Amino acid sequence: MLRSPSRTGGAIALPAALALSMAAIAPAVAQTVQSAEAAPASKAERRAALQRQLDQVQAALAALDAEDAAAAPAANPVMARPSPQHEVLVTAERAARRVGDQPTLQPMGQTMGTVGRDQFKNSPAFSVADILSLTPGVTMLQGNGPRDVSVSVRGSNERQTFGIRNVQVFEDGFPVTQPDGLSRTDLTDPHAYAGIDVIKGPSSALYGNYATGGAINFRTRSGADIDGAEAGTDIGDHGYVNAYATVGAQYDTIDYSLFGSHVRGNGTTAHSSFNTTTENLLATFDVSPNDRITVKLVNNDLDTNLSLRLSLNQFNQNPYQTGCAALAAAGCAGVSVYANGVNGAKLTLSPDQAGLGRHDRRTIAGARWEHDIDTDTVWRTQFVFDNRDYNQPTSATSARGTIPSFNLMSDVTAHAQVLGLEATHFAGLSFNYEDLNSYSYNLAPPTAAGGGGALGALTQTIFGHHYNLGAHLREEVALAPQWTVVAGVGGDYTDIDALQTAYAYPSGGNVTTTLIRAKRTFFNVAPEASLVYRPDSDWRLHARVATGYGTPQSGNLFVTQQGTFGNNTQLKPQSNVGVDLGAEWTPAPSLKAAVTGFYEFFSNELVSQSAGANLQTFTFNAPSSIHRGIEVSAEWQPLPDALPGARLSAAYLLDDQYYDDYVEVLSTGARSAAFNRSGNKIPGVMPSYLNARVAYDQPSGALKGLGGFVEVNHRAAFYLDNANLLKAPGYDLVNVNLHYEPSAPGLAGLRLYVEVRNVFDETYVASASNITDTLNAAGGQNGAGTLAASTGSIWAGSPRTVIGGVRVKF
Repeated sequence: MLRSPSRTGGAIALPAALALSMAAIAPAVAQTVQSAEAAPASKAERRAALQRQLDQVQAALAALDAEDAAAAPAANPVMARPSPQHEVLVTAERAARRVGDQPTLQPMGQTMGTVGRDQFKNSPAFSVADILSLTPGVTMLQGNGPRDVSVSVRGSNERQTFGIRNVQVFEDGFPVTQPDGLSRTDLTDPHAYAGIDVIKGPSSALYGNYATGGAINFRTRSGADIDGAEAGTDIGDHGYVNAYATVGAQYDTIDYSLFGSHVRGNGTTAHSSFNTTTENLLATFDVSPNDRITVKLVNNDLDTNLSLRLSLNQFNQNPYQTGCAALAAAGCAGVSVYANGVNGAKLTLSPDQAGLGRHDRRTIAGARWEHDIDTDTVWRTQFVFDNRDYNQPTSATSARGTIPSFNLMSDVTAHAQVLGLEATHFAGLSFNYEDLNSYSYNLAPPTAAGGGGALGALTQTIFGHHYNLGAHLREEVALAPQWTVVAGVGGDYTDIDALQTAYAYPSGGNVTTTLIRAKRTFFNVAPEASLVYRPDSDWRLHARVATGYGTPQSGNLFVTQQGTFGNNTQLKPQSNVGVDLGAEWTPAPSLKAAVTGFYEFFSNELVSQSAGANLQTFTFNAPSSIHRGIEVSAEWQPLPDALPGARLSAAYLLDDQYYDDYVEVLSTGARSAAFNRSGNKIPGVMPSYLNARVAYDQPSGALKGLGGFVEVNHRAAFYLDNANLLKAPGYDLVNVNLHYEPSAPGLAGLRLYVEVRNVFDETYVASASNITDTLNAAGGQNGAGTLAASTGSIWAGSPRTVIGGVRVKF
């Protein structure tokens, strides 16, 4: 639920407000009348008297707000589509809304975490992994690129090797997830943001396709917050530099902010240097008393070298691939390519020799119109164009293409009464469309024309489209001052029509082509219901049952379980039903704690895993699986009087995911064998995750503005294969931060910070793709020793790194 700072009134609250206001005003009015009878007041005296009256009225109304928040926070539910799509305050007083307002979202009845700028503004945050770590239920893995982070909500994306799936992602309410369900964090520079909202659990009733794990909304800073210009630079080990600047302001009818950054570095693993540039604009205009237009523009250019994912053995031998430019050291990973780029003999090359990397551009442009039909009803319509150009020689093949898409949404939110009860109604429609244009080529080695990274023969094309047409309804009703019930339903019709052409080049023969058509349509429906109880101002309890769904993407349909291009069009959509029980306890401003238990039942869960080096990642359906766990968070100011700047915070996730019904068939040559994986843990999922921070900021005195924190990150070991034979090791990292914001004259607006990450220089697994179990020549299952030699799985995390920065406000 979106809680507005205004007084939305209503039949119950309005008489009491008027009575209290009149009671507060009466003494001042009487005094003014008596003074007027005694002597004619001057203009200055009359102005002062009126100002006193206004102050008393505002104080009385503020007291009413405080009473509402403590006694009946749900009496007037305010829901401007309680989702990241639309950050709008709908109030009974148009004057209370200002252009540029960006309230924090709180979907009624749903578990949610919010990261505010105060938690990362004094840190040289490099990627979203640095700012989401304090959110319970959220885990991060390194993807394919410097800022490509695989973000998971309750383990939703931990089986993927890049990007974000199973979670709908937004920025300032504009969707940045393309219609096929993929979003990436390459375009996300943490310095641009005011905060992040994470909505957890199955959420397709509101967010549609691919929201089985929830939704995330990144909120950029408003012009009012920036109020001028800022410039900063972060410099650190391994050649890291981030130069960034932002400008913004708010006027009567416009609020704008513009951010830009250029980031470069050598990376910590061999052949992982990068350059990336980001521009981000947000502007809101009041075009009339009842109409607002918001425009959004994001552009990111990425040019990065890529190393290769390692086997566990290679990780233990040479985690950072030192001395591997020519494959001269132990534990080096190589890629096998055709010597002529077409067929025949192959060569094993290092990532440097093969020219592996990513060269991508992402451009997003959107506009949203909001119209107040009346004081209780708002109509919103927004359009987003999203284009992804990619050139990715990441293995033995190179993927290239342009994927343009658009997203159109329109909805109405109204506040009214139902049977005398305060209620909020929501109805919306959405349509998004993606044009598929994909090419895959063999890589050509340095001995071929063009050298490393050059294209060899064409191996595959995919052309077609993917679209989703959705409708969503939602109702919030305040049954009593402490009770609110929420019910909603959403549905999507999905159409995927794509044609794959696979090319083969037999030695001494003519090229052959194989055509595979994937024409799939799906219709999914997701209901949800929740109940919220606020017995007093200290407690908030909620219970929720909700559903989610996600259809396969076109790329899943054309990679076989052998990791080669081919027919996998039998894939089914996945769905889940989740139950949440949660409690939030805030006994004092210095203490806040929350705990949520979740239990989710998945049908036909889409699981991806690596088939090995030089092969593609493939996807399969697990008929039935269970995700269950507990999220815990706490924020505590232990000595608010003696040490007001001391704070402790922690976020913990216990995540138990296992196959309930899954039989895996493995093959080698003419042999095949079936293995029952029911009861086994789903690979790739960390069973426990803890982030804890002890921080101190000096609030006054000569050292005002000086602060720092010590942070501990714990990640438990997790399985890498369906048979549960091999584990990636767990780890514990310690980070230390020191920062200073001087308040002395002439230094205001200056901010300095330095951070040491991985203080004890631990070598750890930052990301690991699932590994396919294999059969031996006798038809038995190979053991952990064989799996430990399976390549294409592990990225090593960064060693001890020191990064410092300075930011100046003008």
